[in-house]
Amino acid sequence: MATGRYAVALLILTLVSKSISRPIFIQTTPEKLLKSARPDPISDGARVRSVTGDDSWCDSWRYSVETNDAGEWSLVPARCEEYVEEYITGGRYGSDSEMVAVDASAFAETVNVSGDGMDAWVFDIDETLLCNVPYYAAHGFGSEKYNETSWDEWVDLAEAPALPASLKLYKEVQQLGFTIFLLTGRDESQRNITVKNLEYAGYSNWKRLILRQESDLGKLAILYKSERRKALEDEGYTIQGSSGDQWSDLSGFAIAARSFKLPNPMYYIA
Repeated sequence: MATGRYAVALLILTLVSKSISRPIFIQTTPEKLLKSARPDPISDGARVRSVTGDDSWCDSWRYSVETNDAGEWSLVPARCEEYVEEYITGGRYGSDSEMVAVDASAFAETVNVSGDGMDAWVFDIDETLLCNVPYYAAHGFGSEKYNETSWDEWVDLAEAPALPASLKLYKEVQQLGFTIFLLTGRDESQRNITVKNLEYAGYSNWKRLILRQESDLGKLAILYKSERRKALEDEGYTIQGSSGDQWSDLSGFAIAARSFKLPNPMYYIA
């Protein structure tokens, strides 16, 4: 039974507790985004020599990927699998996520929400609102190649729990009067199961759930999400805040007034 496959991994979430400085985002254009793909420069740990052992090297590697200095990468280096597991399950992941949420909440409170429903906050879903640690715990914490079949099986369970810090932030910005949009890379075919999982995790009353349509297949995430944000702006919305675990959730064009990057050393999406 698929649920049993992840039963032990779900225990990891009890170790995840309930930062990132203010980044500067460079606006770009759709034309530039179409040319942005490039070869993977870091995937196996061969590019940088060890300085004082694996923990120090992996800490530096994580810094490189979280700041996007590494650019595109495909796998957690084999030498860092245990490091990433400890980061995710040992409390640091929860703490870093909480710091991001605190910063986002502090900003949200400074916004003069108009009250007309046109001040928007955009949330990504996976590793932002929902936590897929049970899946990645069963698949090497990002050290295994992406498998669409096993991922879709996990999604179909609709059992991903909320990331506690993000659920708290979600409710706070909702109470402040922001209109919430959910912008995900999941396909339209996964709409019903995604709604089921979100509700199971405690989320409700979003304005719109935006998923990839057939015309979006093959697009880089940064282009797809930029286009969807631009469509919201064209409807008259002002995107005050945006939360996501990937730089492609936050960068590109039609970006938010403030964007907040959650930690994710397990995978990269261009």
